[in-house]
Amino acid sequence: MNSKSIAVVGFSRRWHAPIGRLLPALLLLFCLASVQCIAGEKSTTTYGAGLIVNIPFPESEVVQVVEEIIQNGMIRGSKEYNKDEFISGAVAATSTKVFSEWTEGGKVFYKVRLAALDPRNFKDSSDVGTLAVRYVVQPQGEKNTVLRIDARFVEDFRHVAHPSNGSVEGAEYKDVHDHLEARELMKAQTDEAEKEKQRHFEQTKQTALLDNPSPPLSQPIASTTPNPEPGPPTVPAATPVQTLEQRVHDLRRQVQRVVKAPGAPLQSAPFHTATTLSSLPTGAELLVVITTPYWFGVETREGQHGWVLRDQLEQIP
Repeated sequence: MNSKSIAVVGFSRRWHAPIGRLLPALLLLFCLASVQCIAGEKSTTTYGAGLIVNIPFPESEVVQVVEEIIQNGMIRGSKEYNKDEFISGAVAATSTKVFSEWTEGGKVFYKVRLAALDPRNFKDSSDVGTLAVRYVVQPQGEKNTVLRIDARFVEDFRHVAHPSNGSVEGAEYKDVHDHLEARELMKAQTDEAEKEKQRHFEQTKQTALLDNPSPPLSQPIASTTPNPEPGPPTVPAATPVQTLEQRVHDLRRQVQRVVKAPGAPLQSAPFHTATTLSSLPTGAELLVVITTPYWFGVETREGQHGWVLRDQLEQIP
C-alpha cells in the first residue's frame, strides 16, 4: 500500500463511524454540485449563434472593408496551442464546404484556414481541421448595412462540425468596426483639410493683392518737358500673379510629399497589421490630408486614400 492509501486509511479509521454515515451524502452533494457547475457553465455559453449587426454605413463601404479584412491572413478571437493572439495563415475564398451555400441574399465572403490544430473557442474542438469565417453583407436602405459573421471548425478526419462560442465573430467584427471608424475619421479630416486649404488659398490671394495693388485706371497727364533725359532702366515690380504663384508653391510644399526609394505600401489604417491597399512606387506624389506622430493620411493622384509611414515620404523638391 502506498503512502497515499495509508493516509486515507488512517483518516478513515480515526473517523470510521462518521465517515461511514456521511460518505454517501457527501458524494451525492459533490455530484450534484458538479452537475450544477457544468450545467451553469453551458447555460452561459451559446454556441453557433453567430453575430448579426446593423451598421450605419452604406453597403459599398462595408463591402470594401470586408474585402480588406478577408485578405489580412488572420482569424481573430481564436488561437492554436494558446501560443498566439490570433490564428495566422488564413486565405480569402469564394466558397467552402464548412458552410452550406448561402441563399438569403447579400454579398458573401469567406476567410479560411486549413490544417488548424485544435482552435480555441469552438465547442469540443480537437484534432486538425478547417476553420472558416463567413461574412454576409446585406444593404439596409441607402445608409445602413446588415453584417452577419459566422465561424465554424470542421475536423478533417471525422468531419465533425464545431460551432463557435462567439469569440471569433466578435473579434472579427471589431476589426471591421475599427477599419470603418478609421475611414470615417480620414474622410472627415480630408474634408476639413480641403476647406482649410481653400481658406488658406483665399487669404494668400487677398494678401498678395494688398501687397501689390493694381495701378489706377486714370493715367496722369504727360509732362510737357521736352525730351527728358533717359534714366536707368527700372525693374518691374513683382506682379500679384507672380507673388501668388510663389505662395501657392510654398503651400504645395507643405501639403505634398513624394515616396522615398524603394517605394512604400499604402495601408488601409494607421497600424502595421493593416491591409496593404497598393504599392506606391518611388517618386509618387501624394497629398497629405492627416498628420499623426508616425503616419501620414494621404491621397494619391488617382483619388485613393490610405496611410503611409512618415519616414517613407519626403518633401517635394
